[in-house]
Amino acid sequence: MCSVRCPIEVTVEDGKATWIQGNRHDAAIGASLCAKGSAGLPLEYADDERPQTPLMRIGERGSGRWRRVSWEEALDHIADRLRETIDAHGPRGIALSDRGGPFSDLTKTFLAALGSPNYFNHDATCGGNAHNAARSMFGFSHAGLIPDYRNARHLVLYGRNIVESLMVKEAKAFMDAVANGLRVTYIDPRASGTACKATRYWKVRPNSDYALNLALIHEVLAQDVHDKDFVARFVSGMDVLREAVRDTTPEWQEQHTGVPAAELRALVREIAAQAPRVIFHPGWMTARHRQSFHVTRTALILNALMGSIEVPGGLIIAKSPEAFGRESLKPLSARVPKVTEARVDGAGTTRPSWDPSIGMVHQLFAAMETGQPYGVGAYFAYRHDPITSLPDAEALKSALDKLNLLVSIDVRYSETGWYSDVILPESTYLERANILAGMPGPVPVFLMRDQAVAPRFDSRPAWWIFREILRRMGVKDALDFETVEEIWNYQLEGTGVTVAEMRKAGVVALATAPKLMPRDALRFPTPSGKIEIDSAVLRQADLPFMPPYEPKAAPEGDSFTLLFGRPATLAHGQSLNNPLLREAAPRQELWIHPDRAAALAINDGEEVEVSGGGAYVGRLPAKVTPWIHPDAVFMLHGYGATVPVATRARGVGVADQRLQHGKLYAFDPAGGGCTLTETIVRVRPAAAEGA
Repeated sequence: MCSVRCPIEVTVEDGKATWIQGNRHDAAIGASLCAKGSAGLPLEYADDERPQTPLMRIGERGSGRWRRVSWEEALDHIADRLRETIDAHGPRGIALSDRGGPFSDLTKTFLAALGSPNYFNHDATCGGNAHNAARSMFGFSHAGLIPDYRNARHLVLYGRNIVESLMVKEAKAFMDAVANGLRVTYIDPRASGTACKATRYWKVRPNSDYALNLALIHEVLAQDVHDKDFVARFVSGMDVLREAVRDTTPEWQEQHTGVPAAELRALVREIAAQAPRVIFHPGWMTARHRQSFHVTRTALILNALMGSIEVPGGLIIAKSPEAFGRESLKPLSARVPKVTEARVDGAGTTRPSWDPSIGMVHQLFAAMETGQPYGVGAYFAYRHDPITSLPDAEALKSALDKLNLLVSIDVRYSETGWYSDVILPESTYLERANILAGMPGPVPVFLMRDQAVAPRFDSRPAWWIFREILRRMGVKDALDFETVEEIWNYQLEGTGVTVAEMRKAGVVALATAPKLMPRDALRFPTPSGKIEIDSAVLRQADLPFMPPYEPKAAPEGDSFTLLFGRPATLAHGQSLNNPLLREAAPRQELWIHPDRAAALAINDGEEVEVSGGGAYVGRLPAKVTPWIHPDAVFMLHGYGATVPVATRARGVGVADQRLQHGKLYAFDPAGGGCTLTETIVRVRPAAAEGA
């Protein structure tokens, strides 16, 4: 139901799913489930507004004119277009994007079998900056650092809205910790639900968080409260750091962030007394501006300064099965030759600071538009909806129009699917089995998604779809399995875990308890073996380690910085057409500060018009509230759908991504993430209907 993929158990009676709850074999989640998980039954049985058979476009892209076809015809058509693409551009002219996560071994193997390096996940609009920032310091992603909430004394969050943009396990651990005395400092231009649980809330100016962190580091060093032993043994580049923060005093940051200097000094004293059981959360999205890569980097630096790496109550390094003397799952990608062709986005080559394992998908669209550095002719969007998730839908459609083939593989009619040449209906998560997944962590686990019920319509699981395409392309070895059980047995070779064990519990832990690395054995997969402030990756990319903060002028008059987020009941743009979640969805409103609203004659509850520089103008009610910074307005993401057959979501609310005009190719140069929160919109009272 969302990209978190919480472990669940399903009750099936007479072939029908009748109940869904958390998987009680996983103690961290127990029977708990959020609203999205509970909406799995309506998705399955009350929502026929989803693709039920393969469809091929017969009109212009986006016209909604389709022809129902057999799987054979659809897959043969795709194979023919792939051969045309290879003739025109070579195998590298084929690309795929997906949601990322634990099952991406399948999609990466599919592309590699075709000879293309151009796999992308969705992180250009999610965790890409944080991923690459951690990689530049630690040699691994931010997902390799697991917050130990239950043992922490203080947690600092940069807009990480744990209780609304939620993962059930994380939310439970957070709430338990708060109940047991965890102190929380929450930093965000808007007071979210998580701010309501915080000990301290700082309503900072939009996109000023890097200045705040530079001042925090300055004050940690000025008060001489950092963990000198940890830093001396495990951190390189302290001379670079000291020079970068020499003048970034608490008073300096106050003019940029609005946080009183005395309050910042008080936080540093408090954190020092609680170290090392403190966590500066590196975030997932954080603010999305041209320096947000360095927001995450400086948050990670603060953790290193406080010695809160690989200690109880800090950030625990995720362990692989090998750390416990076990074997990892055998990768499907081992069955195909390694692709040596350079990626179209330059990740890992011309842009060394971008991890090639995730890519930056906006540069894929740039290549479609321009043909540089080479042409792209075929694109698979698998459970990924870039027209909803990326900025400037019209610019993105312009790029897609250059394709010879656009295929959507999904369980729903997405905006991207409606613009595609072919829609292939994937079976829902209750109707399909996936490849097994391995998840590193304090205790590494293997995960299984097994099929609970038979498909209601003419849909297929992804492993079958990709296998059948490869067979038509004459590439059989990569996914030459007749059943998913054959895939599972291949993956489990040498692990000591059986398919029967996986089916019994759904999740199999590879150790009985977590373990911390001994301090003497602590080493990081960087060239120096240390946490690198003077990053070898950034040096290779010719990027600064600690650039100066770049302030931006405050928007005035009817102009505002646009911020967005999501409620606990919706997952991005995929949920609003679900019958249950549509009923539970909150009304989309535009949060605006009273002072700015009064100057524009905007009253609470009255409709306003919002424009972002393009032709698109949104209309929604105002929420006049002091709990947002005067420079910003805020709205929920996932509204404003246009697909005609998604009747519950169509026309409901405003699509924030369509207000992000001109932002498709604007990104953080170091991390690669789209600069979504640099969007400036104009707000005015809505004209009366018919006026």
